[in-house]
Amino acid sequence: MFSNSTQNRLSYWESSVFLPPNQTLVLGSGIVGLNAALHLRELDPQRSIVVIDRGALPSGASTKNAGFACFGSMTELLEDLEHRPASEVWALVERRFRGLQRLREKLGDEAIRYEALGGYEVFRAEEKIIFEACCDQLSAFNQEAKAITGMNETYVLANENLSNMGFSGVENLILNRGEGQINTGWMMKNLLQRTLNAGIQVLNGVEITHLSHDSSGVYLQTSEGWNLQFADAIVATNGFARRLLPDLPVTPARNQVLVTEPIANLPIKGCFHYDRGYFYFRDIDGRILLGGGRNLDPQAEQTDEFGHTELISNSLLSLLETVILPGQKVQIAQWWSGILGLGAEKSPIIRKLGPRLAVAVRMGGMGVAIGTLVGEEAAELLWE
Repeated sequence: MFSNSTQNRLSYWESSVFLPPNQTLVLGSGIVGLNAALHLRELDPQRSIVVIDRGALPSGASTKNAGFACFGSMTELLEDLEHRPASEVWALVERRFRGLQRLREKLGDEAIRYEALGGYEVFRAEEKIIFEACCDQLSAFNQEAKAITGMNETYVLANENLSNMGFSGVENLILNRGEGQINTGWMMKNLLQRTLNAGIQVLNGVEITHLSHDSSGVYLQTSEGWNLQFADAIVATNGFARRLLPDLPVTPARNQVLVTEPIANLPIKGCFHYDRGYFYFRDIDGRILLGGGRNLDPQAEQTDEFGHTELISNSLLSLLETVILPGQKVQIAQWWSGILGLGAEKSPIIRKLGPRLAVAVRMGGMGVAIGTLVGEEAAELLWE
């Protein structure tokens, strides 16, 4: 029957060429999704693959993070060891480190702008007790880390660097010598180009509102009213996963971020963690990038909505103006926020929910470190 509905229906050309039902779908065009698609192409060169994302750019954290190539600060790991077996904690550190090496091998250091400047942990006077706890564990941590990084001393005291950094109120530094930093904009641009060069279709601006699956395929509905079918699929939407799969044990978490205007003679080089990693800052193009603070209002920040709050914005500005760049007049160039995928367990969820559907979500704020491996493992799971 004829209908005069104004709904934007797919044409025959669109449904038969761009979105035929025999394709493999990867939902999410972030670091996990694109690596999953690329690895599927390696496993099965003849497979027809399409990547779909609701945003013009990856919507969650892949292009909204801080670009830390990190795998474990001492305070984070000490906290983890209070709740989890040591074997589990160090296995996750090894996985993060291995994931970073895989990312660097796959794209090359130049493509991701990798800089091996180390990752510092900052301790103010009020963190004296936790700093001393770190010092007590320094030798034990280095013994565990040596099997992972190959370094005799991965973690070292670095107080001799304080005088050159210009901080106020910072009394101690611990340096993770195996960490570094990248430009995640260039990482994602090069990863996307490699995906397109592999003959994989990427469609942005397609919002999925419903997902179901059975032994015959995966079925989607979009905000445009399209009904789509795929042979099989990988869901790689991380913090947004429960919008479509509400039973998954993954919780969204928002991180708020700022970047300054360029600062003349900026003395800070490298990545810095503060307060168990809940705050973080680094240099980028002669600027300071600073983010975090979700621990100040965890309930409000347990959201997959972008935005800013006065409490956290003011806290970030205070940290910038009183500790990182004291006494300097600094202009803020941009604010943004990103959405993480967290859970009671720190390990990612990589599993099949049915014969045709796999998920690869819950990066735990470590997508740069583990996203490449997680995407590849999800591809192998679907391919089996």
